[in-house]
Amino acid sequence: MVAKEMKICLIGTVASSTLNFRKTFIELLVQEGHEVYVFATDYSKKTSSAISALGAQLISYQINRGGLNPFADIKSTIQLKKKIKEINPDIVFSYFSKPVIFGTLAAKLAKVPRIVGMLEGLGYAFTPEPQHKKESLKKKLVRAVQIFLYKISFKYLDRIIFLNRDDPVDLLEKHRIKVKNVKILGGIGVDLEKFKPSPPSLDPIRFLFIGRLLAEKGIFEFLQAADIVKKRNPEVEFIVLGAIDKDNPSSLSQNDLDYYKRANIIIHPGHVNNVQEWIEKSSVFVLPSYREGVPCSTQEAMACGRAVITTDVPGCRDTIENGINGLSIPPFNPKELSNCFFYLINNQNKIKDFSLASLEKAKKYFDTRIQSKKLLQFINNEK
Repeated sequence: MVAKEMKICLIGTVASSTLNFRKTFIELLVQEGHEVYVFATDYSKKTSSAISALGAQLISYQINRGGLNPFADIKSTIQLKKKIKEINPDIVFSYFSKPVIFGTLAAKLAKVPRIVGMLEGLGYAFTPEPQHKKESLKKKLVRAVQIFLYKISFKYLDRIIFLNRDDPVDLLEKHRIKVKNVKILGGIGVDLEKFKPSPPSLDPIRFLFIGRLLAEKGIFEFLQAADIVKKRNPEVEFIVLGAIDKDNPSSLSQNDLDYYKRANIIIHPGHVNNVQEWIEKSSVFVLPSYREGVPCSTQEAMACGRAVITTDVPGCRDTIENGINGLSIPPFNPKELSNCFFYLINNQNKIKDFSLASLEKAKKYFDTRIQSKKLLQFINNEK
């Protein structure tokens, strides 16, 4: 696939994220004979061992992941530039917002021949709020700073990769950010050997939510819709996988979570490591998010052969064909979501039909091995 062996630096954030989302890609790079250097901010014995076992070399670095401290960012960029310079790579590939900004600037200072970035979604600052909620000053400030930094750094990228077609429009075109080249990857993909198809549960019917318990993930709409349905169909189960983020102002509160659990509206195991087992027990996967890149949780559910209910917003709409593999709804609308729940409860044959269609769509568009090969072509300028 690649003309010559290269040194490639992958610059992300936490090591666990690299293992979750870059594992197949690293394996492909090593298989192709490249020297792979994985930059992460929080290596532990477990993650170090796991990434080393893939054949990559580990590089620890610091980045100010949160907050707006320009002095800390400048210091981190200089330190990162030194580490990159010592490796003298052929390609630096950064992903996630801050690594793309400061990894790109560091790579330019280190005179790296080819610099590529990937945004797997635009994140909190670009996610819309419900009409009744006023956007905070902090959110506006974070968005303004990000746009400013993107304008500075993106001009040094040889290529910027997005997962969906909405993000470059909403970021680059709307804010007049100049770039040399843009590519759309689609989903990162899912390991089809790990997430295997199984028949959906129909007795009882179980609707499954997986994600951080944040407003922008649609957790409040899910809970409100579940409350509506349980009053008429108490036998139906609603399962929530994910944890409260006490430091995030948009998080579900512990009091609210406890209420829904005490009222037997939801089953909440919390954050789990055996996600595929919970998907296997479910009937329908639900993600009423306000905005995504292309959500991995939905891809995983589809690979297991699950019908999907999700919102018609950037990223989520890339996983759904309304009436084919699930149902698409507007965001911020618990009543419409409850109507979808009732429809599938009363039309269980549709759950089966949607499940089969989801599986076929996952095989066609969300195989991580195919997507990793496509990503390698993109960073190596083959397409």
